[in-house]
Amino acid sequence: MSARAALSGVRVIDLTRLLPGAYATLLLADLGADVVKIEDPRGGDGMRTLGPLSGGRRTFFEPLNRGKRSVTLDLRAPEAAAVLDALLARADVVVDSFRPSTARRLGVDAATLLGRHRRIVCASISGFGHFGGPYAERAAHDINYQALAGLLKPPALPGPLVGDIGAAMQAAIGILAALIERGRTGEGSFVDVAIHDAAIAWTMFPATEDLVSACYTIYETADGEWLALGALEPKFWRGFCERVGRPDLAPLQHAAGTERIRVLDEVRAIMRSRSRDEWLALFADADVCLTPILTPDEAAVDPHVAARSGASREERRAPALGADTDAVLEEAGVAAGARSTLRAAGVI
Repeated sequence: MSARAALSGVRVIDLTRLLPGAYATLLLADLGADVVKIEDPRGGDGMRTLGPLSGGRRTFFEPLNRGKRSVTLDLRAPEAAAVLDALLARADVVVDSFRPSTARRLGVDAATLLGRHRRIVCASISGFGHFGGPYAERAAHDINYQALAGLLKPPALPGPLVGDIGAAMQAAIGILAALIERGRTGEGSFVDVAIHDAAIAWTMFPATEDLVSACYTIYETADGEWLALGALEPKFWRGFCERVGRPDLAPLQHAAGTERIRVLDEVRAIMRSRSRDEWLALFADADVCLTPILTPDEAAVDPHVAARSGASREERRAPALGADTDAVLEEAGVAAGARSTLRAAGVI
């Protein structure tokens, strides 16, 4: 079985909003799961209007929601509970991104859902988790989680959304583990993921600046472009030094103090003597961990990215808001007449 079909037959009800939940369920969809995205009838997921348009597609929403199905359902409406129950009766996983009190108010907290659907895997991706702590009900976003985790260094703004992305990955892993456990016990469980915890997890690793030396840093070239060198292993550093004509620097890979600064300055001067493309041509057949620093546009058309993307992934577009409402609700046993009534009341 292909890894892309490993979750074939697994249905995921996605109640999440914005990036962390969308990425978590995308990972499951890419493994073959049928992901049903539940959206508010009044505009849907906020990411549908967030960020710039590119080729008529939203740069945030489209890549995070490809291959999913969209159902509109107002979870705040009293009639929504019965519809959600019908969906969950045929599902394996439900994922939300609500604060604990909001989940309870909507009746989608794990205690409530597991009481009615004992085999369901409930996963929640919230800011600060569901099990205690004074921040549990606080509103926050990735920049706040990074700030509280000690990852920000003013005045610089955060780069990648490491809290959001890390939490999404933790949620996907937790869901997969819970599905394996259910296979053994027949019982569902609750996967509690806090984005703040995910941000904290990054602090166990050394910061990049703590590793900077002549063998692990970035270098400007003669044309104002940049190269990244990651020659941590002695064999890579030795190969680099030989290729730039300075084998005498090889023993100084881990030089400290003023000697470290001297080696850095000398290599910087060497790298400014040629253009980026000239250096890349010189190192084309060298195994030394030297790469160009690409812009996002350059990275998007990199030949390796193109080779790895695959046509099938490109064809899986994100759904229009509510595009699959009737089909999915019919699968769940909600009759056409009932759907008409719900639609007239603005519930779907």
